[in-house]
Amino acid sequence: MRIRGDIYWQWADPTLHHREHDETLDDGTFIDVQVRLSRTGDTQMFIGVYAPAGTALHEEAFDSRPGESMTRALAWGVGRARRIATEGLAATDKHAVCSK
Repeated sequence: MRIRGDIYWQWADPTLHHREHDETLDDGTFIDVQVRLSRTGDTQMFIGVYAPAGTALHEEAFDSRPGESMTRALAWGVGRARRIATEGLAATDKHAVCSK
């Protein structure tokens, strides 16, 4: 069971259509990437990386992914989540964590 952090709860909006990618890595780390379209048509994304016990290791949300479709943003987010899970945040490019 995942223990969601504040970033997820600030980002969550069950009324918006979204796509999701869940994956458990070989070491038991769990990644959750979700993309959606905002009410204004912006592609938004959430990335969560969770320890095998369910605690949040990293969560980030993007208010906008300019020029990206939901499919493209999801693919990018899955790659980023995998890098964070296997290499740590320092190994990835830095992006601001945004709220709704």
